[in-house]
Amino acid sequence: MRALLLSLALLTGLCATAQGTYQLAVLKYNGGGDWYANPTAVPNLVKFCNGQLGMNINPEVPNVDVGSPDIFNYPWLDVTGHGNITFSPQEAQNLRNYLIGGGFLHVSDNYGIDQFIRPALKLVFPELDLVELPFAHPIYHQKYDFPRGLPKIHEHDGKPAQGFGLIWEGRLVCFYDYECDLGDGWEDPEVHNDPPELHRKALQMGANMVQYVFGGAE
Repeated sequence: MRALLLSLALLTGLCATAQGTYQLAVLKYNGGGDWYANPTAVPNLVKFCNGQLGMNINPEVPNVDVGSPDIFNYPWLDVTGHGNITFSPQEAQNLRNYLIGGGFLHVSDNYGIDQFIRPALKLVFPELDLVELPFAHPIYHQKYDFPRGLPKIHEHDGKPAQGFGLIWEGRLVCFYDYECDLGDGWEDPEVHNDPPELHRKALQMGANMVQYVFGGAE
């Protein structure tokens, strides 16, 4: 039933984009990690997508608890942080229902989340493994072309940026940017003093993700 309600809610929201009635939301989680780490990131992404893709997403970005039925009001949930993430069985089931029902989850590694997000996602989908998406995947080739996959925004350990996904019945339900730090790149430039080129690339890759998930006006 909840999956059906989500599908109906998404249909209603996507049909009402002219009024900007659907929203992206930041996911709150337990465990002690700083889910609130990048407060300007998603609002800046929304502003960029509205301006560059001709979309009309609601500029307000709420915070929503992973175990709350309210997650079904938002077709996109964004996760970031540096530390521990824990899902209770009820929270994991709630998120699973949301994703199976049509929702999308973006996780941005803010340096330190990897060892916690992988087991947390395994609770949500025990039968699925995170798989690295090939550079030919369409998420890298929307309005903006990234022939070598994710841009490297912050150095971290000096490892290459990688994009992983959870795929449920042929649909990408979760995209995880690892060793990339898109969320930091979306923030106001003065927060991390990123060069304008990196800030722009991060927003362009984020716009590709939004266009891939929702489709754009172009």
